[in-house]
Amino acid sequence: MAKRDVLVLGAGMVGVSAALHLTKRGLSVTLVDRRGAGEETSYGNAGLIEASRMMPIGFPRRFRDLIRYGFGFTPHANFHWAALPGLSPFLLRYWAASRADRLDASARVLRPMLAAAPAEHAELAAEAGVSRLIRKAGLLKVFRSENGADESIVDRAFADEFGVPYQTLNRDEVLAREPHLQPIFKSGLFWPETGNCSDPGALVKAYAALFEKLGGVFVKADARSLHKYSGGWRVETGSGPLDAKEVVIAAGPWSMEIAEKFGVRVPFAVKRGYHMHFKAKGNATLSGGVLDVEGGYAMLPMDRGIRITTGVEFARRDAPPTPVQLGKALPKARELFPLGEAIEDKPWMGARPATPDSLPVVGPVAGQPGLWLAFGHSHLGFTLGPPTGRLLAEMMTGAKPTYDPKPLRIDRF
Repeated sequence: MAKRDVLVLGAGMVGVSAALHLTKRGLSVTLVDRRGAGEETSYGNAGLIEASRMMPIGFPRRFRDLIRYGFGFTPHANFHWAALPGLSPFLLRYWAASRADRLDASARVLRPMLAAAPAEHAELAAEAGVSRLIRKAGLLKVFRSENGADESIVDRAFADEFGVPYQTLNRDEVLAREPHLQPIFKSGLFWPETGNCSDPGALVKAYAALFEKLGGVFVKADARSLHKYSGGWRVETGSGPLDAKEVVIAAGPWSMEIAEKFGVRVPFAVKRGYHMHFKAKGNATLSGGVLDVEGGYAMLPMDRGIRITTGVEFARRDAPPTPVQLGKALPKARELFPLGEAIEDKPWMGARPATPDSLPVVGPVAGQPGLWLAFGHSHLGFTLGPPTGRLLAEMMTGAKPTYDPKPLRIDRF
């Protein structure tokens, strides 16, 4: 294959979006992944385009919460104790970055990209011919207690400052919106700007198909074979080398495995998560995503059924699955909504790539000409893929950035 302008490593939402935007700017791009597009982390997320996300998801700072989370008394988090020695440096930085003022600072960095995400997705989905996969159905948060509702005060204050709409709902108003929920909660909070995708993996595949339609090339190969050579960057494949002047590492939870070979040092961990699909009993339906705040899970209508997603599991990336959170969340989900039988035999597991400050790393690597990074989006990779792809393509082609790249640079660490 002739030498290309750019290799993009990783065909999740971020990598595909970067490859697509680079191709739109006239560069010859090869997208590399050992699997098909959208078959890893981007497949298993909640399918939310989170324009209404206010504060990043922080690490618990109150001693009471640390005990509850650490010893598995709540379904929100699970820890593999054997992994903690290796994870401790990251968790300490995550804990420090979860101070209220630092979460607020990260939220302000993310706000322009989050606000633009629905339009960015709508543009690509229309070009790809899959607008049907995205609906602005909103996100409904339900609170089982007054204490649970109090935890939304900071989000609502931030939303008021930036003019992000929301609706506070009493129990009857929640039931008017979602009549098949059981009235086991006290109140709700509805974020109307949040988009719902009915098949996240299919959306990524559609964006990848658009990339190829515009002249991009997709190759299945192991991105971990990346190395430098005299003319630029090279990935080895079974049919020969792939060469390019520049390379983008957007391999999600595998990114640092590749990047650290070239001196990249980023505090990094993965947040594992699980999902399963269920049938609904009778004629029960959901109109959009529902987050049971105290229950520690989200419930979303998908093409395959009702998807139940879990919170965070801190473990080694490749450790065997331990879906204990799903086991704790399911009884609570069945209290709230008439779930029927499971559609799959076992839960799906994926890993979210995370930095301590909940901001992705986007930009060049000093001292490594032609090496670019785009990973570490934590819970927001699916939402922020298209804005990240646009920003990266602008930076790589010398255009004026739509979003401020400075807070996302690697040297912030």
